[in-house]
Amino acid sequence: MLKQRKGPTSMIRKLPSALILVALFSVSVSAQTYTVDKAHSSAGFEIRHLLSKVHGRFSDFAGTINADFANPQKSTVEFTINVKSINTDNDQRDNHLRSSDFFDVDKFPQITFKSTSVKAAGKNKYDVTGDFTMRGVTKVITLPVTYLGSMKDQGGKVRAGFETAIELKRSDYGIVWNRALEGGGYLLDDEVDIQISIEAQQAAATAK
Repeated sequence: MLKQRKGPTSMIRKLPSALILVALFSVSVSAQTYTVDKAHSSAGFEIRHLLSKVHGRFSDFAGTINADFANPQKSTVEFTINVKSINTDNDQRDNHLRSSDFFDVDKFPQITFKSTSVKAAGKNKYDVTGDFTMRGVTKVITLPVTYLGSMKDQGGKVRAGFETAIELKRSDYGIVWNRALEGGGYLLDDEVDIQISIEAQQAAATAK
């Protein structure tokens, strides 16, 4: 009995799926360097004031992510916030936050994070540990980061999404201003919730 040979048509049918797998692999697995797209990212926080929570954000920040999804331990993250850009939609409060009672922006103009290790923590989950510096105090923290996926934009460049949230104690960084209340307790909470959402664009390759 003669074996039927596979013709060109059957081989071509297999090409599209193979090409798709190659494309997905190249976008989501290979190491890439991304820069934070500030226009499509946010760095926000909230803190309890009496019974409600006050929300704020920083409008000026930058960051670089060297993401190696095949080898997460080789990945690195750096992120910098210009503290003067704080915005809680109240000029008087924002100026107070910039003063020596809080961030003291003239002496400590930046909040920075620089990773020292990255570990996989589940599907699209990573524990990013690093040095976090605020108001001149540096502490080691671990950010629980979720990878939101990658895709090409209309210009053909790869974009990747990430988000993280963490609770920090402001007193750990020397931000201790508060006011005691007549009925007990304090005006402000010590815990601050931080939320960061990032859309980052693939950096242009540098010539070797």
